[in-house]
Amino acid sequence: MQIVFFALILLIVLLIFAGIYMFAGKPKEGEIIRERLEAIEKGTSFTKSTLNVGLIRDEMLSSIPVLNRVLVRWSWPGRLRNFIAQAGMKVRPGKLLLGGAVLGLAAYEAAQFFYSSVWAGLAAGIPAALLPLVVVALKRGRRMTAFDKEFPEVIELLSRSVRAGHSFTSGMEIVATDLREPAATEFRVTFDEQRYGLPLRDALMNLCERVPSVDVRLFVIALLVQKETGGNLAEILDNLAHVIRERFRIAGDIRVRTAQGRMTAGILMALPIIMLIMLHVMDPDYVNILFVDRLGQLLMITAGIMQVVGAFIVWKIVQIKV
Repeated sequence: MQIVFFALILLIVLLIFAGIYMFAGKPKEGEIIRERLEAIEKGTSFTKSTLNVGLIRDEMLSSIPVLNRVLVRWSWPGRLRNFIAQAGMKVRPGKLLLGGAVLGLAAYEAAQFFYSSVWAGLAAGIPAALLPLVVVALKRGRRMTAFDKEFPEVIELLSRSVRAGHSFTSGMEIVATDLREPAATEFRVTFDEQRYGLPLRDALMNLCERVPSVDVRLFVIALLVQKETGGNLAEILDNLAHVIRERFRIAGDIRVRTAQGRMTAGILMALPIIMLIMLHVMDPDYVNILFVDRLGQLLMITAGIMQVVGAFIVWKIVQIKV
């Protein structure tokens, strides 16, 4: 029994170190070159749809040839790559999936050792496997929120640049130089795309793809309409900045008025999990029956599904669009 225990500990340690190596390893020179080529290809994604471009972009899904050939067969790894890019991370989809698999397997084996139950292993392994995706989603949410908060300042700087006699593309270069991340990065990519020959319309559409925000779409639509019909660009940008700031003000008022309801919902969703942990600490035998007995396992699965459904309903209620 001790041999099995030490072998299990050794396997978990090796998996953890493998995950750390995959995520903390420094990119090689070839990977850096491929990342720069990917950025160039991303700028032409709206104007080129040939097979060669698709193959070049799919090559970036994983640096492991076998895993890359598997991921190329589906379209969702490409969407996952865009999701990771929106979080401002440089991790390949294949590396992220492998990291999740390592964490999930380690958590599954640990739960199997302590509880000797497949359901306990799945209950621990599935959340652990999804942990890298959760981290990416959280970083993406923070990055998109930071961009939205800084976007009115971006528009006002563009308006001032136009009033000072600069062209709109020169204004984008000023934004990329003077403002903070992540707005500076996104507009630097847009400026480089049009400078290297991509039409401004396509470069702006790429910006909408990289930053899936309603404000960015309004910004791009206003620019395209002004380009087709004419008009005072500086005045259009000023009005757009005012509208976006008003949307933020209204959204802030909504968050203040719904704060109590959101806090109550969070407490109600966390209370069963906290009680389960406290009961396990005080009397493990009293709780273990939920993981060993067939009826207890069914109750745990039902409770977990109801928790997820309840969390989704609460999230939909508090997500008021402005």
